Amino acid sequence: MSLDAALVALRAGHVVGVPTDTVYGLAVDPANEEAVRSLFRLKGRGRHLPLAVLAASSEQVDVLVDWTGAARRLVEPHWPGPLTAVLSARVSLAEGVGDHERGTLAVRIPDHDLLRGLLAGSGPLAVTSANPSGSAPALDSVQARALLGDRVPVYLEGERRGGEASTVVDLTSDPPVVLREGPISI
Repeated sequence: MSLDAALVALRAGHVVGVPTDTVYGLAVDPANEEAVRSLFRLKGRGRHLPLAVLAASSEQVDVLVDWTGAARRLVEPHWPGPLTAVLSARVSLAEGVGDHERGTLAVRIPDHDLLRGLLAGSGPLAVTSANPSGSAPALDSVQARALLGDRVPVYLEGERRGGEASTVVDLTSDPPVVLREGPISI
C-alpha cells in the first residue's frame, strides 16, 4: 500500500501497519480515543502498558514533551534511532498514550525514511509492535499480516534494519533509569 492510503486510513481512525527501524509496528492517531482503543483491542493489551509516540523530527517531539538540555544531549546523538525517551508530557493525548498519572510520554524518532515520511504527513503517531500482546513481534508486513490479517486495513511495505525493540530510558528520573534494554546502551 501507499503512503496516501496509510494517511487516509489513519485520518479515518484505523490501525495501520508500519515498518520501523526495530520491529514491524502498528500505528494510530494518538489523539483519537477510538483509534487507540481499537489498537489495544487488536493487540489484547492492557492500558497499564502505555503506548509510545513516534515523530518525524525534533520539532514534532518539542510539541509533545518538555525536556532539559541534559536530556537532549543524551538522546539526540541516538536519533533517529532505536532509543525511546520517557519525558514530561506537554500535551494530553488519548487514554493509554503515555502515562497520564505520571504526566509522561515516551517518544522516539525512528531511523526509517518511509516511516518518517509518513510521520511528516500524519504528525506523530502512537506505535507499538505488530503482534498479539505477549507473543513475538512481527519483523515485516508478511509476518504482521499472518498474525493480524484484515483486522489491519493497511500494511506499508518496507525493510526494517533492526529486529530488536528500542531501548527505553526514563529521563524524568535523576539519574535516568533504563526501563527496557535494547540496541543502545545508556
